[in-house]
Amino acid sequence: MPGRVTIGLYNSYDPVKFHESHRRALARAGPLALAFDCNLATFGFPYDKDLTTPVEIAEWVSTTTSIGEGGAYLIELSRKGRFSCFDFPRKGFPPQLGEVIVTTRKPVGGKGIASGDVRSLVKSGRSVLLLFGLGPHGLPKEMFEMAQKHLDVTGRGLSLETCTALGAVIGSILAK
Repeated sequence: MPGRVTIGLYNSYDPVKFHESHRRALARAGPLALAFDCNLATFGFPYDKDLTTPVEIAEWVSTTTSIGEGGAYLIELSRKGRFSCFDFPRKGFPPQLGEVIVTTRKPVGGKGIASGDVRSLVKSGRSVLLLFGLGPHGLPKEMFEMAQKHLDVTGRGLSLETCTALGAVIGSILAK
């Protein structure tokens, strides 16, 4: 049985205020996760305190977007229990999400891994958390240190816009 892939969105924008960029990332990642049978997890997103469950968050996002059939795909994903929300990881990521793989154009410290190798991990039954940094500065240094592997989907060190990277990474690993 193959392992599970979780798309992890790490908030590098604003830890206090929910911005349009948070909303767009959720609205775009939800359909991608649903289409490729992935889970979706957010880290450090400053959701409104009145939104206490992933289903409530998905329903709220759906009222503010036309992406993903007006948010319907994110709602479906959340109702299937495949959308999770976490605080910023202080001492590591939840182990149930699998091996942490940072998506970056600059793998460091011999931690580089190719898309085909990630695909092999998943096919062998191992779960992985593919971590994407949102914001102009990407992921903080500590996330690179926490991650066991670093994936450059281009294999050439080229920078991709976040939503382009999301599609490229998931497609390179899970497209049949």
